[in-house]
Amino acid sequence: MKIIKIIITLLITLNFSYAQQSKPVPDLANIEYGEHTRNVLDVWFADTDKTTPMVIYIHGGGFKAGSKEKIRANELSELLEAGISVASINYRLLSNAPLPAAHIDAKQALQFIRSKATEWKIDKERIGLFGGSAGAQICMWLAFSNDMANADSATHIERESTRVSCIAPIIGQTTMSSKFWTALAEKHLKDKNGINYITKIFGDTAKRDRNRMATYGAKTLKEADKIADDLSALSLISGDDPPVFMSYFMAPDAKVPKNLRRVRGWLIHHVDFGIALKEKMDALHIEADLKYPGSKTKYNSLVDFFTDKLIE
Repeated sequence: MKIIKIIITLLITLNFSYAQQSKPVPDLANIEYGEHTRNVLDVWFADTDKTTPMVIYIHGGGFKAGSKEKIRANELSELLEAGISVASINYRLLSNAPLPAAHIDAKQALQFIRSKATEWKIDKERIGLFGGSAGAQICMWLAFSNDMANADSATHIERESTRVSCIAPIIGQTTMSSKFWTALAEKHLKDKNGINYITKIFGDTAKRDRNRMATYGAKTLKEADKIADDLSALSLISGDDPPVFMSYFMAPDAKVPKNLRRVRGWLIHHVDFGIALKEKMDALHIEADLKYPGSKTKYNSLVDFFTDKLIE
């Protein structure tokens, strides 16, 4: 009898845990915002009776993988409970087109959502962005670029603003500059434990150059570097840009992982990216909260941040 009670308790616990992690079903699913098969988005409405702010989730995956379904169930539920509607988008991957195709798609999705503001009861003046890794990089590009609305366009969607109220990038690359990335790799990886991690993980110089040009669809490194700089937060940021809540999962003094398979991801998501952007934002007197293990931040989570910035 005691064993049966234990089993029942475990089943109840597992069911509760599953319920807690299950994701709310979208109110609108696979809405097309462009012509490509990956130009689709899902929408969850916090309240269908009144106008609400919205945040848009942009997935990560190194521009090579990922999907809108990767949005975390707990963050989605908490945002909806806070009164913030949520959209999650797909965009073209590198297998579909080189950068900045992914960025252009995200811009189009943002403008499409704004064009639906009246129909969907979304306050287009209260829109935020969040996402991890590649998605975080796209968020920062949108936030720090000048308004890309085309006032002369015959298409009403293209006339919508691309400016946002706030962003919460997670483990994001604040620059795509080859100089920054090279310096970062040499600082943390060069000849560690007698191993040249840079060559071992990223390949020799010729391979890295080929990959870089292919990523941007460029014929020369100079052309690739120009595109990269045009997509980078550190190159774009100006005094009128929105507040940021950045999250990283390592402290500045974190040690290089002993497991070689983890080193690549460790470097490309390094907190040094966030530190560099915060320093620049602090100099411009723009609010920049940087969260990492051991840090002290104004907000405990991106949900707290969005609630403070978007809920009137």
